[in-house]
Amino acid sequence: MQRVGHRLERVFNPRTVAVIGSKAANNHMWLRNVLTFQGKVYSVQIDEGESPGIAALGVENYSSLLDIPGPVDYVIVAVPRAVTPKVVKDCIAKGVGGVTLFTSGFAETGTEEGMRLQEEVRQLAQEWGLNLIGPNCMGIFNPSIGLRHNQEQYCGPGGCVGFISQSGTHAAFFSLMGARHGVKVSKSVSYGNAVVLDSPDYVEYLAQDEETRIIAMYIEGAKEGRRLFECLKAVTPRKPVVIWKGGQTEAGARAAASHTASLAQPYRLWQAMVRQAGAIPVESLEETIDVVRALLYIKHGTGRRVGLMAHTGGPSVVITDDFARADLEVPALTQESYDKLASFFNVIGGSYRNPLDMGSTLGMDANLDGLLRVLGQLLDIMGEDANVDVVTMELAVPFMARRWQREPETMARILDTMAYYRDRSPKPFMAVVRPLHMEEMAQQAEAGLVEREIAVFPSFQRAAVALRKMVDYYSFHRQD
Repeated sequence: MQRVGHRLERVFNPRTVAVIGSKAANNHMWLRNVLTFQGKVYSVQIDEGESPGIAALGVENYSSLLDIPGPVDYVIVAVPRAVTPKVVKDCIAKGVGGVTLFTSGFAETGTEEGMRLQEEVRQLAQEWGLNLIGPNCMGIFNPSIGLRHNQEQYCGPGGCVGFISQSGTHAAFFSLMGARHGVKVSKSVSYGNAVVLDSPDYVEYLAQDEETRIIAMYIEGAKEGRRLFECLKAVTPRKPVVIWKGGQTEAGARAAASHTASLAQPYRLWQAMVRQAGAIPVESLEETIDVVRALLYIKHGTGRRVGLMAHTGGPSVVITDDFARADLEVPALTQESYDKLASFFNVIGGSYRNPLDMGSTLGMDANLDGLLRVLGQLLDIMGEDANVDVVTMELAVPFMARRWQREPETMARILDTMAYYRDRSPKPFMAVVRPLHMEEMAQQAEAGLVEREIAVFPSFQRAAVALRKMVDYYSFHRQD
């Protein structure tokens, strides 16, 4: 495994892992999380009553971290908060590469005892240069080496998206929900209260990580805002950074304080900083994934003129509104395109101004090969039009369902036609599959598009916003 020399490399790519405090009461959650780890796993538990359960998992148990033979790279700590200073001292004495403090109950509680213990742990770690993640967090996920913080997370080949999250839940959900939509993690970290390592440290690490092409973040607050700003300015020209800020409202800021003890920051100021740094602000987990898949699967460009292909009249109006609201243009096509369309387009129950209302035209030919030929013509005309920078196509599941059920090969061949166009055209291409009342079939279509690495979105509005934010990013960083 390549070692890149960054001080967090040993934390994100450990060879040995120790879990301190595994208990049967929570079904040995942390040991089970890391049973897929490709390196050596140890347990540290002084309660002899826990030994049989640990042994049943095939893990060696020790009464002290210091008794483990050889070096330990990464330690996961799940002990009562009062014990954490002693455990941190053992980690320092052992010379471990990094520690995740899953343990909570520190400054986020607002109690004197919680704040005292957090300060003690912080001082120890900083004095001795210990890479401490947390407390109150889930730590590292690296699928390529089987290091997980949730048993449902995948193992094996990862993706190219690094995810940095103050929330353990958002870190897990990003990896699980993202994978379904073709967004897989290279490395991820949940870092909680951030008493030692904070968001800029992880941004710096992922910026030089060769497996990571895109960075996404969920953040509630940063102790060193100026340092984060400078990190983002340095990274975003090379790697897109997508940032979801929690605690945007006054009430949300209070919730953030009790979640990770994060200090409130004026949201408008935060948005201005993110944009000035060349990063991409988003508002939700869903939007984070939308923008990342746009960056991954839509050909890069700065053009805002969109050619829209809808299946019927009503959706053709709504898709136009949604893209226009997102500050994108829906221009008239060239006369050359209109002449081509006029030669075969069915205007009875359809229209071809832009957007195309193409359902009746696609339905003219009962033969599947004829349908695919017409679809290919429509895609080519839109893609070749001089007034169009980006092509967006609605795949209307309810109107195709009967044919798909009657001729099962129809879905795959339509998706192949879309992929063939995408590969040949130099222009960005994206698809919309709305679940509506046929969720199962829509999921099949979406899965087929994901398999073919076509950017697909569940609504016109989400597709438009993701495209606009991708275009804004490349426009900001365009080299004149």
